[in-house]
Amino acid sequence: MTEYDTDAPARRRQRHPVRTTLLIVGAFVVVAALVAGGYLFSLARSFDTQSETIESAFPAEESRPTVAPEAEAKAEAEGQDAVNILLLGSDSRAAEEELDDVESAGPSDSRSDTMMLMHIPADRQDIQVMSIMRDTWTDIPGHGEAKINAALGLGGVPLVVQTVEGLFGVRVDHVASVDFEGFKGLTNALGGVEVNNPSAFQSSGVDGEYFAAGPTTLQGDSALKFVRERYAFSDGDYQRVRNQQLFVKSIISEVLNADTLTDPRKVYRVVDQMSPFVAVDQSLDAAAVGSLALSLRQVRGGDMEFFTLPNLGIGTSADGQSIVVKDDAAIAELREALQDDTVNENLASAGLTG
Repeated sequence: MTEYDTDAPARRRQRHPVRTTLLIVGAFVVVAALVAGGYLFSLARSFDTQSETIESAFPAEESRPTVAPEAEAKAEAEGQDAVNILLLGSDSRAAEEELDDVESAGPSDSRSDTMMLMHIPADRQDIQVMSIMRDTWTDIPGHGEAKINAALGLGGVPLVVQTVEGLFGVRVDHVASVDFEGFKGLTNALGGVEVNNPSAFQSSGVDGEYFAAGPTTLQGDSALKFVRERYAFSDGDYQRVRNQQLFVKSIISEVLNADTLTDPRKVYRVVDQMSPFVAVDQSLDAAAVGSLALSLRQVRGGDMEFFTLPNLGIGTSADGQSIVVKDDAAIAELREALQDDTVNENLASAGLTG
């Protein structure tokens, strides 16, 4: 793996300077499921040699939370720990469009437009993936309250991890990121991905595309337009997040399809095309992904629940910014469930599923 500069994320690659993790869930499951599918050597070599390493992904150990006794007891009973993977990144093209009116933008202007926390319980029966709205107003250690997507620019990946760990009181075990351009290669390698679009819309821009309601096959640039769009919706980022979740679910279902897993050429194309756009922490190499994949061999797309961090809608900060206001009461319950490794049992009662 090559070195990933956490202090200057915008400089990682000249052609694709900023990362996004909208597809990292799909990319991670692609690598995990396919490595476990019997193509270990060539896939591991492709993943490890082409992906990048986030060298300093975590904050100082003394600032990190400890594992709750309940989670420790469950891990001991299951013979393995629960795993939390932070998925983050930015959409370079969208960011450039939003910064058109800004005269200059240095490293401190870096933002994480998409952020997800993947929770893999110790019993490995299912997976929960939580989207965190980029404008969520929360405490960023050492900087006070701000939008959570500002943490990357203020302190790099370690500060993002510290912010998320402080919000939920659980340790982040791994960090992963993917460049948005990896979208094209992934959807092309899979031969397109079908989503059930809940409502018709026209994506913005001179190259905007119309997406009809109902089953729609997405591939290449069309997939990018579908998941990037927010201006076409009255609730903006809320619908964009829902579309992102819908797309990732479809990606995972296609990856876990027997037609994919039993086709070595298709498998290799998927991993080979995605790996150059993936950046992971030092411990998340192909061997670690393969080991985790084996423990998840019974999990399928239908065993994954996607939800959004509880919030009270749009508000205004003291300094006049438009923000997403956290639902602190609901988050307190979610925090406890994450700490005890009982997220799945609590999602339905909290009204967070679907």
